Amino acid sequence: MEKIDRSYVRYIRYAVQLYVFLFLVFAGYKFYLFVEHFVANEPANSAGAIEAVLRSRPPSIEGFLPIGALMSLKLWVATGVFDRIHPAGLVIFIAALLMAVLLKKGFCGWICPVGALSDALYRIRLRIFSRRFAMNRWVDYPLRSIKYLLLSLFVYIIVIKMDPPAIFSFIEGDYYRVADVKMLYFFTMMTKTTMYSLALLFVLSVIYRNFWCRYLCPYGGLLGLLSMVSPLKIRRADEACIHCHRCTRSCPSLIPVEDLTIVRTPECTGCLTCVSQCPSKGALDISLSERKKLHPLGFALFVVLLFFGSVLTGIISDKWNSSVTYDDYRRVIPDAASLDHP
Repeated sequence: MEKIDRSYVRYIRYAVQLYVFLFLVFAGYKFYLFVEHFVANEPANSAGAIEAVLRSRPPSIEGFLPIGALMSLKLWVATGVFDRIHPAGLVIFIAALLMAVLLKKGFCGWICPVGALSDALYRIRLRIFSRRFAMNRWVDYPLRSIKYLLLSLFVYIIVIKMDPPAIFSFIEGDYYRVADVKMLYFFTMMTKTTMYSLALLFVLSVIYRNFWCRYLCPYGGLLGLLSMVSPLKIRRADEACIHCHRCTRSCPSLIPVEDLTIVRTPECTGCLTCVSQCPSKGALDISLSERKKLHPLGFALFVVLLFFGSVLTGIISDKWNSSVTYDDYRRVIPDAASLDHP
């Protein structure tokens, strides 16, 4: 056996995840200041001042509005109308879908800050208490169905039931204008129910690896189903495998990689943790076929280029910044907390 060390793949992924996470934390803080400007009714009496306030709003926070992005995607496909209220949310959503089709669930494994935080919490806990916990399979399978049930509900309501005129009416309404503000308030104005629910998710994520992603995230469920058609798969060569169990033990999605020849499950996030842990050359790779293997660095590069390239395309094509006016923000943000869904 020729030994190899591809641990660098993990550290590249951690670096990408950390960058995205810190960037979004900073963006969240900037968005908080943006909202506070309107809540405090601070004056902006010149065109330059108004433009500065609008530029201070970070569009990237719209990535936390996937339900609105699904509605916008249907409207765009059906009518050619691109969401002008939260265009960045649609751009990020399209990027995630493309990544799933081409690069497995690369968005989940390399970009998503929720998944990154959840996995980091679990790994920190392992350093303190090394015992691993896993759901009994009779509990695991029913719980895994929850994210698909939630996905089915959203698909039924948005894709099947809502027609384009209804979606357009919703998108152009005041509620959707401040959907990002209401998401901010979800965290800054927590009810006791929200606080207890998040605390429970925190505890479960520390005990059970990627609890939210594995059982509850409909976004990940959608990307997982799309990833089934991805030409890239994790493939194991039995003749080179030394059965060290490192791939199975390290998999964040709890996939029994060592027992498979090709990993086809929608649970695979394309994180390449198993590949990075494998010490035997040729035993485990991300590839198009048995002979057409892709270097892990190449996969990482494609993930970064596809995601950030999509963002750059949105910016260049003027499909990134919201078209909501300063006067509209002044009108709706002060009442956003009490604004009900139409």
